[in-house]
Amino acid sequence: MDEESEPIQPQDQSCWATLPDVCLRRVFWWLGDRDRSRAALVCRKWNQMMYSADLWRYRTITFSGRPSRVHASEFESALWYVKKFGRYLEHLEIKFLNPYNAVLTKKFQVTMRGLLSCLGKSNNRLKSLSIQHLELDRLVWRNSIRSSLIKSLSFFLKKMGKHLDYLSLKGARLTVEQGCHVLNSLSYLRNESIASELNIEDYFSHHLAVYSSPQFNKTMATFHNLVSLTLNYNCISDELLENLGENNASTLWTMNIKCHIHDPHGQVVWGMSWAKLARQASNLKVNFFFERVMKYERLARILLQEIPVRSISLRSCYFSDPDWSMRPTLMDLLPTFRHTLQKLTFEFNNNHESLEEELHLLILNCRKLFYFKIWAFLDVRFVERILKSQEEGQCALRTLKVRIYTNRYKTNEEDRTLREIYRKYRKLIDSELNYFVIAYPMM
Repeated sequence: MDEESEPIQPQDQSCWATLPDVCLRRVFWWLGDRDRSRAALVCRKWNQMMYSADLWRYRTITFSGRPSRVHASEFESALWYVKKFGRYLEHLEIKFLNPYNAVLTKKFQVTMRGLLSCLGKSNNRLKSLSIQHLELDRLVWRNSIRSSLIKSLSFFLKKMGKHLDYLSLKGARLTVEQGCHVLNSLSYLRNESIASELNIEDYFSHHLAVYSSPQFNKTMATFHNLVSLTLNYNCISDELLENLGENNASTLWTMNIKCHIHDPHGQVVWGMSWAKLARQASNLKVNFFFERVMKYERLARILLQEIPVRSISLRSCYFSDPDWSMRPTLMDLLPTFRHTLQKLTFEFNNNHESLEEELHLLILNCRKLFYFKIWAFLDVRFVERILKSQEEGQCALRTLKVRIYTNRYKTNEEDRTLREIYRKYRKLIDSELNYFVIAYPMM
């Protein structure tokens, strides 16, 4: 130290000692559990900050489904967290990624039993619970393990159902009896559930005709406060639509419906049932997600003109069928919803037919359309036609995402043309559009 330098005063050694609580809390918010625990040892003030409720309201707990030394402590740390900070939890998400064997599913089941038991005793503020992609119909789930997990979950929901506003059990893949038993736990001793958001996409096993189950319709009649409902089309029936209209007409805003090729989807649902629900729930908007259900005849049975459709997603997942044509769907079916459609997502292999003209006309017809995404075999100039229409005010897109499939390994020519198009419409793109366009070799 230079002789002329003044000695450092204790209060000047660090600004951390006088850091406002709101700033210190923000610092703790960015730290992981291990670093928070270490920071809590610094002083009494930092230790108190460790137990600030704001730090522990949201939690995602991820369990690896693969045996690994790196992930060996995941189960113990999850229980540690819930015992120590579970009383502060308001939003909990649990993930169990592709369990490898019955040993790991058993370990997960035992951990969940302790975790849910501890939460049930200490927490009275949990609003949101998400347990996704358990896939309980897989062979790694032995009957006894599966039954014990369902029992623990049902018991927890009986106790916490009066607080839960959001529940997602997406991908659980249960039988109808098991699935209804769990959902009925939400209305235990009350005859109705207060949950406003329910996600039961892929909740039942594939190939189950849930729409024909009186038990499922009876269970869904207990929901009286739904704002958003996500489910598969194999659950849709006239009875379900009638229940939704009678019990949720003043609250229901959104229905997300997935239709997969392996789910039964040949049931008859009358247009008058949809029309009645649309009248009762005047704010209702319906979003459809089709996976490998692409043929016009099947789509026409599902997409009835009485449905207030907001968005449609059609994905073939790279499968190609030379006997299939997308043209009737683009020209005859989808324009039926031109007054309500806001989002369109396409992903299909149309190598056998050109669809640029039909797609362009559809965009122009749907005046409320603001989101358009497509992965398909297209001419590069298709993008230029859309941008020209946007510039002339013929459409009002805010998002344009295009993946142009080609049969060539190299896409130099397409890339050069796309750069020219971008330079030509750069001002429009930068000011109005979330824009992503790429040429992609489909070999």
